[in-house]
Amino acid sequence: MRGKVIHLSPPQILALSFLVFIAIGTVLLKLPVASTTYISWLDALFTATSAITVTGLVVVDTGTDYTVFGQVVIMCLIQLGGLGLMTFAVLIIMMLGKKIGLQQRILIQEAFNQTSIGGLVRLIKILVIFTLILESIAFTILSIRWVPEYGWQEGMYQSLFHTISAFNNAGFSLWSDSLSGYVGDPVVNLVITALFITGGIGFTVLADLWYKKNFRRLSLHSKLMIVGTFATNIIAMLVIFVLEYANPATLGSLPLSDKLWGAYFQAVTPRTAGFNTLEIGDMTTASILLILLLMFIGAGSASTASGIKLTTFLVMILATITFLRGKSESVVFDRTIKQQTMIRALAIIVISILFIFLTLFILTITENAPFLMIVFEVFSAFGTVGLSMGLTGELSPIGKQVIILLMFIGRIGPLTLAFTLARPKKSNIRYPDEEVFTG
Repeated sequence: MRGKVIHLSPPQILALSFLVFIAIGTVLLKLPVASTTYISWLDALFTATSAITVTGLVVVDTGTDYTVFGQVVIMCLIQLGGLGLMTFAVLIIMMLGKKIGLQQRILIQEAFNQTSIGGLVRLIKILVIFTLILESIAFTILSIRWVPEYGWQEGMYQSLFHTISAFNNAGFSLWSDSLSGYVGDPVVNLVITALFITGGIGFTVLADLWYKKNFRRLSLHSKLMIVGTFATNIIAMLVIFVLEYANPATLGSLPLSDKLWGAYFQAVTPRTAGFNTLEIGDMTTASILLILLLMFIGAGSASTASGIKLTTFLVMILATITFLRGKSESVVFDRTIKQQTMIRALAIIVISILFIFLTLFILTITENAPFLMIVFEVFSAFGTVGLSMGLTGELSPIGKQVIILLMFIGRIGPLTLAFTLARPKKSNIRYPDEEVFTG
């Protein structure tokens, strides 16, 4: 008697592949050679999930509690999770000289959140080439900065680890205070932020820029991402600079140039980068609220970052403006946004809010901590950001498990998870319209 064949949908295969690598990473990090102290299975699972989902939340210190072997495992998981498991699968198939079949193309489409399967292999090639070039340049510059300070071996290793962590928006650092020691360092600030902003803008945007090299010829998605990223970063920097200017625990005691660098770095890092040069717990409540919004929004679709995505947020803002103006279509850059795109954006936001609320509800029961700290931890986990107000290491076993699940959901995407649990079916039946009162 033949066994029943299990057919998995692309979202289910994508989710399963993440679970497999989380399991492998957990086992490797639990090996005695991976740590300098005892690390529980739950803590190893937490670290592996945080790395593969490029979050950066840590329950044990990466630089002291893990050996070089453990840190290399974390680094590999970060690169796998950031570029996407499907990217490496396609690379292996190409290296073996085999063709990329339809099933593989559909998986790539799902992994990179694309609307069609055309040009996906070309996108992968551009992504890999661009990643190698950018990470090599950044590694070289950081080595020039850190080798004189730490020596050849340590300086180059720190440069490599932070380069990979930054480009993939992971936020893992080998220093317990992240990059706080370099709050006013122009080289570190520019290189690290250039890496995670580029990694977070989205691979489709990078490919679009690669081929078209002219803003007018770019796709609507690329235009929204570039303009939205620039505007969001500038506004966030100005707001944080004003709010923290006189705060003695953050910018208050720094000279003006360091104030500007500190405000800039802390404005761009919440959109899933996870590094910090200022102590998050010492920032004003208003700044914390702004960071919560930035973490929820996230960066670009088909990028190394998470969150609901900047374009999702912009589409909903444009749809709201369209409604308030009494118009029927949302138009931007002389292009109309499809109705289906707006419905998808609304679904992403609603599902995300539901997951966040459910997680908050559970953690307010299990954790003995201030509400704002819990809220910050939840938003950071969902957006796979990695910033924390100090709660991560104090989480209860149940709290760690909940955050692990939320990091996983945040990385694969709430909509992908919804499609994984429920198979969408199209219907040819249409029912009569009827009015429903809202507002």
